[in-house]
Amino acid sequence: MDKLPKPSHPDLLVGINTVDDAGVFRVRDDLALVQTVDFFTPIVDDPYTYGAIAVANSLSDVYAMGGTPVTALNIVCYPKSTVGPDILTEILRGGHDKAMQASCLIIGGHSVEDQEMKYGLAVTGTIDPERILTNANARPGDALVLTKPIGTGIVTTALKLGEIPASLYTEVTEAMLQLNAAAAVAAVRFDAHACTDITGFSLLGHAWSMAAASQAGMVFYADKIRLFPGTEELAGAGHLTKGDRTNREYVGANVRLDDHISENIVHALYDPQTSGGLLISVSAEAAEELVAELHSKDVSAAAIIGRVTHEHPGKILVTQS
Repeated sequence: MDKLPKPSHPDLLVGINTVDDAGVFRVRDDLALVQTVDFFTPIVDDPYTYGAIAVANSLSDVYAMGGTPVTALNIVCYPKSTVGPDILTEILRGGHDKAMQASCLIIGGHSVEDQEMKYGLAVTGTIDPERILTNANARPGDALVLTKPIGTGIVTTALKLGEIPASLYTEVTEAMLQLNAAAAVAAVRFDAHACTDITGFSLLGHAWSMAAASQAGMVFYADKIRLFPGTEELAGAGHLTKGDRTNREYVGANVRLDDHISENIVHALYDPQTSGGLLISVSAEAAEELVAELHSKDVSAAAIIGRVTHEHPGKILVTQS
């Protein structure tokens, strides 16, 4: 990736240099476009639910920038031999309904035959050029707020083997289906300094990208980070994804973990998420009020889980409390 050319333009406000969630291009002084694309293989068995989760996940990158999704294009890869018209219709119907919930119009798309099912969106949103949230402006003294529990990779891996209760399936599915719209609006309203959504690179992977881009250090409190019920036990039983290993390789020596933190919690911290929450860096003075606002908007898992520091810029320390 380092060998690829870096685009440059006076109106390119956010490009690929900071590994941000989406690109931002100014079209006039008071308006910019937010653009992103994301798709993935089925994470649940039900086609409608899979389609809806895929769309919530795709829209999340626009929300992470503080933007509003406006239009989208379907991206569909499917094996005709195993995914018939009825199943494909349900996937696309789930995606349509979730996009409509976000007042985002799916106006077209493209499909190809593939060996494995994949679905997602290319999304275009709008944003005020003066109120963009990037991952590159976390400030020492800020509090770090996370808006959803973590553990979707571990739980859905166990789901494929039928080893989770129905109640946990419902809780995790509802979290993945929840749009990050309310969290994004609140982050902008409380003048957040930086934001990213927690997806495939895990909580620690995305947090490290924010720390590195901001040239600031971060401290997380393990006992403040909410996990889905049973995540530790499922991790201990070996229900881990490939991402557990690759995310550790991604952050390398830039994360230091307190020896008292159990390995099963560490697995959760490196677990790749699907349609995860927002990690918001906001002034410590505003953080409690932001969390209260999120709770009032049904973002019930929102909590302060850490802080930004002057010390160890570009690195993360995880303590027990």
